[in-house]
Amino acid sequence: MSQSPTLKVATFNVNSARAREANIMAWLDEFKPDVALLQEIKCQDEQFPRAGIEALGYHIETRGQKAYNGVAILSRHPIERQLEQLAGDEADEQARYLEADIAGLRLVSLYLPNGNPAPGPKFDYKLGWMDRLIARAEELLATEQPFVLAGDYNVIPSALDVYDVNAMANDALGRPESRDRLQRLKNLGLVDAFRTLHPYSQAYSYWDYQAGAYQKDHGWRIDFLMCSPQAADLLVDAGIDRGPRAKEKASDHTPAWAEFRLPQ
Repeated sequence: MSQSPTLKVATFNVNSARAREANIMAWLDEFKPDVALLQEIKCQDEQFPRAGIEALGYHIETRGQKAYNGVAILSRHPIERQLEQLAGDEADEQARYLEADIAGLRLVSLYLPNGNPAPGPKFDYKLGWMDRLIARAEELLATEQPFVLAGDYNVIPSALDVYDVNAMANDALGRPESRDRLQRLKNLGLVDAFRTLHPYSQAYSYWDYQAGAYQKDHGWRIDFLMCSPQAADLLVDAGIDRGPRAKEKASDHTPAWAEFRLPQ
């Protein structure tokens, strides 16, 4: 009996697509994700390093921004672009969201605001952005289409997801307001792919560049693939690909990934 076809989806905050182009290319060639959802590409659409990535067989959609933010979707399957901004704040021009249909799944690459210093205007923006994300998740749930909201959430869900919970207690990533909104997203029925398959694993997706954090494994898990119930039913495997963080000129994040059976 033949196995059902699957889709391997990874999320990766690359911390500048142009500065890390060689690293991204090497990772795509080695890990071979079917879909790569990138954040912090830090370039305008026309500056994204397309040629080499397209030569590896990927379609590309970007939502760029000069020098900051920016998200992208790379896929071996055709991409049907759907939405590039969350509703609810017409003044928000930050490039943090890109939604598309790929192989029967609705996939989102998102870069949630950091929010520091907290409290303050940047933290207020973060919480407002999360409220808008929750509203969009409710809309998507109503369609009953399998979807995955993947990206850099800039939220530490629990003590299991950080090397020192006390050190981050007053940071925007660890504050109760941030955690509360992430929990509200989960309470809608969304499933954290990694945590549901690895309930007791203390594994990280981010290490600061300072003070040898990576070498000491002083990290945080802040990059997630949040799956709708329909997508969670298709979930086969999930993990964190730690290898890219050890490379020279690495991003401070490393990819998180999940594998799904294709919808019938």
